[in-house]
Amino acid sequence: MRGTIDISQMLTAIWETVYMTFLSLLFAVILGLLIGILLYCTQSGGLLENKWVNRISDLLVNVLRAIPFIILMILLIPLAKLLTGRMLGATAALPSLIFAATPFYARMCVIAFTEVDKGTIEASKAMGANNWQIITKVLLPESMPALVSGITVTGISLISYTAMAGAIGAGGLGNLAYLYGFVRRNDAVLYTATAIIVIIVFTMQWIGDTAVKKIDKR
Repeated sequence: MRGTIDISQMLTAIWETVYMTFLSLLFAVILGLLIGILLYCTQSGGLLENKWVNRISDLLVNVLRAIPFIILMILLIPLAKLLTGRMLGATAALPSLIFAATPFYARMCVIAFTEVDKGTIEASKAMGANNWQIITKVLLPESMPALVSGITVTGISLISYTAMAGAIGAGGLGNLAYLYGFVRRNDAVLYTATAIIVIIVFTMQWIGDTAVKKIDKR
Protein backbone atom coordinates (compact mmCIF):
# COMPACT_ATOMS: atom_id res chain seq x y z
CA MET A 1 0.00 0.00 0.00
CA ARG A 2 1.14 3.53 -0.74
CA GLY A 3 1.49 6.13 1.99
CA THR A 4 2.05 6.22 5.71
CA ILE A 5 -0.25 6.37 8.73
CA ASP A 6 -0.16 9.04 11.42
CA ILE A 7 -1.04 6.95 14.50
CA SER A 8 -2.08 9.98 16.56
CA GLN A 9 -4.36 11.17 13.76
CA MET A 10 -5.84 7.67 13.39
CA LEU A 11 -6.54 7.36 17.14
CA THR A 12 -8.23 10.78 17.14
CA ALA A 13 -10.43 9.72 14.21
CA ILE A 14 -11.38 6.47 15.98
CA TRP A 15 -12.33 8.38 19.12
CA GLU A 16 -14.43 10.87 17.09
CA THR A 17 -16.29 8.03 15.37
CA VAL A 18 -16.96 6.23 18.66
CA TYR A 19 -17.98 9.53 20.30
CA MET A 20 -20.44 10.44 17.53
CA THR A 21 -21.87 6.93 17.29
CA PHE A 22 -22.52 6.16 20.93
CA LEU A 23 -23.62 9.61 22.10
CA SER A 24 -26.08 9.99 19.23
CA LEU A 25 -27.21 6.38 19.77
CA LEU A 26 -27.96 7.12 23.42
CA PHE A 27 -30.22 10.05 22.58
CA ALA A 28 -31.78 8.27 19.59
CA VAL A 29 -32.71 5.24 21.71
CA ILE A 30 -34.29 7.37 24.45
CA LEU A 31 -36.23 9.60 22.05
CA GLY A 32 -37.03 6.76 19.64
CA LEU A 33 -38.40 4.59 22.45
CA LEU A 34 -40.68 7.39 23.66
CA ILE A 35 -41.92 8.08 20.14
CA GLY A 36 -42.36 4.35 19.49
CA ILE A 37 -44.47 3.99 22.63
CA LEU A 38 -46.53 7.01 21.55
CA LEU A 39 -47.09 5.59 18.07
CA TYR A 40 -48.04 2.14 19.39
CA CYS A 41 -50.32 3.32 22.17
CA THR A 42 -52.21 5.93 20.12
CA GLN A 43 -52.92 3.65 17.15
CA SER A 44 -56.38 2.24 16.51
CA GLY A 45 -57.22 -0.12 19.37
CA GLY A 46 -54.18 1.01 21.37
CA LEU A 47 -53.94 1.76 25.07
CA LEU A 48 -54.27 5.51 24.47
CA GLU A 49 -56.06 5.54 21.12
CA ASN A 50 -55.86 8.99 19.53
CA LYS A 51 -56.21 9.22 15.77
CA TRP A 52 -54.78 12.72 15.33
CA VAL A 53 -51.79 12.32 17.62
CA ASN A 54 -50.96 9.04 15.89
CA ARG A 55 -51.27 10.48 12.39
CA ILE A 56 -49.16 13.55 13.13
CA SER A 57 -46.46 11.50 14.89
CA ASP A 58 -46.46 8.93 12.10
CA LEU A 59 -46.16 11.67 9.46
CA LEU A 60 -43.19 13.29 11.21
CA VAL A 61 -41.42 9.95 11.56
CA ASN A 62 -41.99 9.10 7.90
CA VAL A 63 -40.82 12.51 6.69
CA LEU A 64 -37.58 12.34 8.68
CA ARG A 65 -36.94 8.78 7.51
CA ALA A 66 -37.50 9.79 3.89
CA ILE A 67 -34.82 12.51 3.85
CA PRO A 68 -31.39 11.18 2.83
CA PHE A 69 -28.89 11.70 5.65
CA ILE A 70 -26.48 13.86 3.67
CA ILE A 71 -29.33 16.26 2.82
CA LEU A 72 -30.67 16.17 6.37
CA MET A 73 -27.24 17.13 7.68
CA ILE A 74 -27.08 20.13 5.33
CA LEU A 75 -30.60 21.22 6.31
CA LEU A 76 -29.73 21.02 10.01
CA ILE A 77 -26.51 23.04 9.82
CA PRO A 78 -28.24 26.14 11.30
CA LEU A 79 -29.62 24.02 14.17
CA ALA A 80 -26.22 22.42 14.75
CA LYS A 81 -24.59 25.86 14.87
CA LEU A 82 -27.29 27.09 17.28
CA LEU A 83 -26.93 24.12 19.63
CA THR A 84 -23.18 23.54 19.47
CA GLY A 85 -21.80 26.88 18.34
CA ARG A 86 -20.03 25.33 15.36
CA MET A 87 -20.71 24.01 11.86
CA LEU A 88 -17.92 21.46 11.58
CA GLY A 89 -16.57 18.73 13.83
CA ALA A 90 -17.89 15.67 15.64
CA THR A 91 -20.06 17.61 18.10
CA ALA A 92 -21.68 19.63 15.32
CA ALA A 93 -22.72 16.38 13.62
CA LEU A 94 -24.65 15.11 16.67
CA PRO A 95 -28.00 16.87 15.98
CA SER A 96 -28.12 15.47 12.45
CA LEU A 97 -27.18 11.97 13.61
CA ILE A 98 -29.84 12.05 16.33
CA PHE A 99 -32.53 13.34 13.96
CA ALA A 100 -31.65 10.61 11.45
CA ALA A 101 -31.52 7.72 13.92
CA THR A 102 -34.47 8.58 16.18
CA PRO A 103 -37.30 7.93 13.67
CA PHE A 104 -35.48 4.81 12.48
CA TYR A 105 -35.38 3.36 15.99
CA ALA A 106 -38.91 4.56 16.75
CA ARG A 107 -40.22 2.50 13.85
CA MET A 108 -38.27 -0.54 15.04
CA CYS A 109 -39.81 -0.09 18.50
CA VAL A 110 -43.30 -0.13 17.00
CA ILE A 111 -42.47 -3.38 15.19
CA ALA A 112 -41.14 -4.86 18.44
CA PHE A 113 -44.26 -3.84 20.37
CA THR A 114 -46.53 -5.27 17.68
CA GLU A 115 -44.95 -8.69 18.19
CA VAL A 116 -46.03 -8.74 21.86
CA ASP A 117 -48.92 -11.16 22.42
CA LYS A 118 -52.08 -9.09 22.65
CA GLY A 119 -53.54 -11.76 24.91
CA THR A 120 -50.93 -10.92 27.54
CA ILE A 121 -51.90 -7.25 27.40
CA GLU A 122 -55.60 -8.08 27.64
CA ALA A 123 -54.92 -10.36 30.60
CA SER A 124 -53.08 -7.53 32.34
CA LYS A 125 -56.04 -5.23 31.78
CA ALA A 126 -58.39 -7.86 33.17
CA MET A 127 -56.27 -8.04 36.34
CA GLY A 128 -56.66 -4.29 36.84
CA ALA A 129 -53.30 -3.03 35.56
CA ASN A 130 -53.32 0.58 34.40
CA ASN A 131 -51.72 1.80 31.17
CA TRP A 132 -48.42 2.77 32.84
CA GLN A 133 -48.13 -0.67 34.44
CA ILE A 134 -48.93 -2.40 31.16
CA ILE A 135 -46.24 -0.40 29.35
CA THR A 136 -43.54 -0.86 31.99
CA LYS A 137 -44.39 -4.36 33.26
CA VAL A 138 -45.63 -6.06 30.09
CA LEU A 139 -44.90 -4.20 26.85
CA LEU A 140 -41.26 -3.26 27.46
CA PRO A 141 -40.12 -6.53 29.13
CA GLU A 142 -41.84 -8.71 26.52
CA SER A 143 -40.34 -6.78 23.61
CA MET A 144 -36.88 -6.29 25.15
CA PRO A 145 -34.99 -8.77 22.87
CA ALA A 146 -36.36 -7.04 19.78
CA LEU A 147 -35.65 -3.59 21.27
CA VAL A 148 -32.02 -4.52 21.98
CA SER A 149 -31.68 -5.97 18.49
CA GLY A 150 -33.04 -2.68 17.16
CA ILE A 151 -30.42 -0.76 19.12
CA THR A 152 -27.72 -2.84 17.44
CA VAL A 153 -29.11 -2.20 13.95
CA THR A 154 -29.49 1.51 14.69
CA GLY A 155 -25.94 1.71 16.03
CA ILE A 156 -24.54 0.08 12.91
CA SER A 157 -26.53 2.50 10.74
CA LEU A 158 -25.11 5.39 12.76
CA ILE A 159 -21.57 4.22 12.02
CA SER A 160 -22.30 4.54 8.31
CA TYR A 161 -23.89 7.94 8.94
CA THR A 162 -20.73 9.14 10.73
CA ALA A 163 -18.69 8.08 7.72
CA MET A 164 -20.91 10.19 5.44
CA ALA A 165 -20.82 13.06 7.90
CA GLY A 166 -17.04 12.85 7.95
CA ALA A 167 -16.93 13.45 4.22
CA ILE A 168 -18.32 16.96 4.77
CA GLY A 169 -16.24 17.92 7.77
CA ALA A 170 -17.59 16.08 10.82
CA GLY A 171 -14.32 14.33 11.54
CA GLY A 172 -13.94 10.67 12.42
CA LEU A 173 -12.81 7.76 10.30
CA GLY A 174 -14.99 8.80 7.38
CA ASN A 175 -13.27 12.16 7.19
CA LEU A 176 -9.86 10.54 7.54
CA ALA A 177 -10.57 7.95 4.83
CA TYR A 178 -11.88 10.54 2.39
CA LEU A 179 -9.70 13.58 2.99
CA TYR A 180 -6.40 11.97 3.95
CA GLY A 181 -6.87 8.65 2.18
CA PHE A 182 -8.83 9.09 -1.05
CA VAL A 183 -8.15 12.75 -1.88
CA ARG A 184 -4.44 12.52 -1.07
CA ARG A 185 -4.16 9.02 -2.55
CA ASN A 186 -2.84 7.54 0.67
CA ASP A 187 -3.92 3.91 0.36
CA ALA A 188 -2.60 2.99 3.81
CA VAL A 189 -4.91 5.50 5.50
CA LEU A 190 -7.88 4.69 3.26
CA TYR A 191 -7.81 0.92 3.77
CA THR A 192 -6.83 1.06 7.44
CA ALA A 193 -9.70 3.45 8.27
CA THR A 194 -12.10 1.23 6.33
CA ALA A 195 -10.87 -1.88 8.14
CA ILE A 196 -11.33 -0.20 11.53
CA ILE A 197 -14.90 0.79 10.64
CA VAL A 198 -15.63 -2.84 9.72
CA ILE A 199 -14.13 -4.00 13.03
CA ILE A 200 -16.31 -1.53 14.97
CA VAL A 201 -19.40 -2.77 13.13
CA PHE A 202 -18.58 -6.43 13.80
CA THR A 203 -17.87 -5.66 17.46
CA MET A 204 -21.17 -3.84 17.88
CA GLN A 205 -23.02 -6.69 16.17
CA TRP A 206 -21.38 -9.24 18.46
CA ILE A 207 -22.23 -7.25 21.58
CA GLY A 208 -25.83 -6.86 20.41
CA ASP A 209 -26.26 -10.55 19.54
CA THR A 210 -24.76 -11.59 22.89
CA ALA A 211 -27.08 -9.25 24.79
CA VAL A 212 -30.14 -10.54 22.93
CA LYS A 213 -29.24 -14.16 23.69
CA LYS A 214 -28.94 -13.38 27.40
CA ILE A 215 -32.20 -11.42 27.50
CA ASP A 216 -34.35 -13.71 25.36
CA LYS A 217 -35.71 -16.45 27.63
CA ARG A 218 -37.89 -18.08 25.00
